[in-house]
Amino acid sequence: MVLALLGSGLFAAPPESPAGLSFLVAGDMRDYAGGAFGGPAFFLGACQAMRASGPSAFLIVPGDLDPPQSVAAVIHSVFGKAFPWYPAVGNHDASDESDMAFLRRLNARGARLPNIVRPGPPGGVETTYSFEVGDVHVAVINQYFDGVSDTGGNGDVSDTIYGWLKADLAATAKPFIFVVGHEPVFPLPDMTTGRARHARTSLNQNLASRDRFWLLLKERKVNAYFCGHTHGASAKKIQGVWQLDSGHARGKGDKGAPSTFIRVTVGGGDSQYEVFRADSGGENYRVTLAGSLVKN
Repeated sequence: MVLALLGSGLFAAPPESPAGLSFLVAGDMRDYAGGAFGGPAFFLGACQAMRASGPSAFLIVPGDLDPPQSVAAVIHSVFGKAFPWYPAVGNHDASDESDMAFLRRLNARGARLPNIVRPGPPGGVETTYSFEVGDVHVAVINQYFDGVSDTGGNGDVSDTIYGWLKADLAATAKPFIFVVGHEPVFPLPDMTTGRARHARTSLNQNLASRDRFWLLLKERKVNAYFCGHTHGASAKKIQGVWQLDSGHARGKGDKGAPSTFIRVTVGGGDSQYEVFRADSGGENYRVTLAGSLVKN
């Protein structure tokens, strides 16, 4: 599938898909949403391509929105203000108090985002949460929550977050389960260019915590863990659990790897993923990798 940006016709409301529920994943658009980078060769173009790819129930953003106000404005301009989108905290978001204030307001008291089923633990009630849509359960974790402050950690799965996630996953009966965080558990090079970033500055800094977290996902039969941080897209099944790194959605703002978004469709007992990547100009997205998160 090739998606060209064809003007105003792109925004016509698509019909409902008979294939099942679909949702989108895109992140690390930091600094390339609005202002001098507001054109279709940047995050705006990624959103337009996502909109053109078909009906979607919601968008997941695995962190580094900085500044999130600009990202929200672009999402609203393309999808409409009623379209649900769910952010995770990235390291650049956690280091900026104004970013964090916006993200906390977005999910005030852990209940403002739509379809919330479980708010986060005390001290991080707004920035860790789970929600459900149809047959899908999604748990979004803040890896910078140290048990007291939602900006107190360096990127880890603290005991508090682990305990919250364990209880959350045990409580859901949904057939499709996904977990979202900013940093990869296993940093991988970009699938197209081979560029490697954050090879030692991801969740692998604390191996005991990393392994405990990954084992929990395996035990609870999580379909996939969505992340970002590296700006390189990858998809790999590791020890029984898929890790999908959504790369970056900066358009041509990062020349080290193509701009990327992921589309997931669930239904009929399967969960299919498609990785869309842009051309060198940051536009004209096409599917470059696809597969099953259940049957492979």
